[in-house]
Amino acid sequence: MPRGRTKLAVDTAMLEAALIGFEQMKKEIDEKINGIRGQIGSGAAMTVGAPKRTLSLAARRRIAAAQRRRWAAVKAQSKPPAAARTMSAAARNRIAAAQRKRWAEIKKAEARKTVAKAPARKAPAPEKAAAAAS
Repeated sequence: MPRGRTKLAVDTAMLEAALIGFEQMKKEIDEKINGIRGQIGSGAAMTVGAPKRTLSLAARRRIAAAQRRRWAAVKAQSKPPAAARTMSAAARNRIAAAQRKRWAEIKKAEARKTVAKAPARKAPAPEKAAAAAS
């Protein structure tokens, strides 16, 4: 009985068992990777199951019409916006006059401050005046 044949049969069985174990580990790792991708939100998570359904044009139109009806019902229940308050021309004129009066007082106060702060000009020194005259 050749020795190589028995060793080959044992090695094949062991390799097949190892292959099954590694495939199971690969499947678990792929599931973990897809879970992480789903948490990240990359949208690249692989989904296992039925392929994506496509809707017919008529079905999409029915869905859109139903959605429009739902939004119309929501909008009908909501209150219309309150009318904007308007101000009479006389009220606007009173406010504008009061504002002009306030600004006039502020400008008058600033003018008084600048007049009080303005330093008096000094006469030039006599030596400089003589030099400038010659």
